[in-house]
Amino acid sequence: MSNLSRNSVAAILVMLLAGTVSFAQSSGEATYKTKCQMCHGEKGLADSGAGKSMKVKPATDPDVKKMSEAQMIDAVRNGSGKMQPYKDKLTDAQIKDAVEYFRTFTK
Repeated sequence: MSNLSRNSVAAILVMLLAGTVSFAQSSGEATYKTKCQMCHGEKGLADSGAGKSMKVKPATDPDVKKMSEAQMIDAVRNGSGKMQPYKDKLTDAQIKDAVEYFRTFTK
């Protein structure tokens, strides 16, 4: 295989990999999906079976919308109502990222 052909194949592979990376989910989205979605629902609407049975408020609820990011982080870290604390299960960065992702549903 000539150098030109090898370089072309390498360039195509790099472009394909770069495109794949752009579709990867954020760390906050990944954490939300594994730790939060079961109760808060796919889009934060608390429409899952667990969310409904525990009467979780959806992201669109006025009480949830008025919470600051710091208040939400504190609720995740220390627990709130029936929600267990995650301070010993997630890092501060994971909690912050998951809260940032959840807050996209409140808009």
